[in-house]
Amino acid sequence: MVGEDQVYHIILLRHGESVGNAEGRHQGQSDFPLTDTGRAQAHALARRWQSEGVGFDQVIASPLLRAYQTAEIIANTLHLSLEVGEVWMERDNGYYAGLTPEEANRLYPRPAFMSPYRFVGETGESQWELYLRAGRAIQDLLDRPAGRYLVVSHGGLLNMVLYAILGIAPQANFQGPRFRFNNTAFATLTYYPDRHIWALSGINDRLHWPQPSPAL
Repeated sequence: MVGEDQVYHIILLRHGESVGNAEGRHQGQSDFPLTDTGRAQAHALARRWQSEGVGFDQVIASPLLRAYQTAEIIANTLHLSLEVGEVWMERDNGYYAGLTPEEANRLYPRPAFMSPYRFVGETGESQWELYLRAGRAIQDLLDRPAGRYLVVSHGGLLNMVLYAILGIAPQANFQGPRFRFNNTAFATLTYYPDRHIWALSGINDRLHWPQPSPAL
């Protein structure tokens, strides 16, 4: 039987609601802070985990404000150290960054066919590049000692992290499964390195902040 000191317990958390979310913008790596609702979501999750006795050996956050502020609220409440990891940033979406969908469609219309190697927003990361970066993010996490890790990141990257873990290749025209991450919703994973087994035991957990799921 594998001891707990040899097992990785990982929670992948999407940030709270940001100003960009509230305004319906393509955020990418543009740096929107949390809204009051986003801060309330982070506090609600922190209180939930505090009441459940949940703890982590390390909190790792994307440096973008919406993720870092979410992580900071949780780390302060649970008295945990907080580390910034640039590999966990959201996709670089090129010229789309900060635009509304209407503005993006008017200024930089998407071609009828998008291979997974084509840059998003003309100058941003392709789906394949994001997938490869997700792989590096996983590698960075598993280069650390086994333990309990909270990663606070973004929906686009976290989808590609799950693609990489589950062995799903990026597809043309952004087809393929989509893993829902509402604001401050999280996925729970366990990794057994001696057998290379991943167990996904929860997805889009948001019991601390019930809300309707938006259409994909």
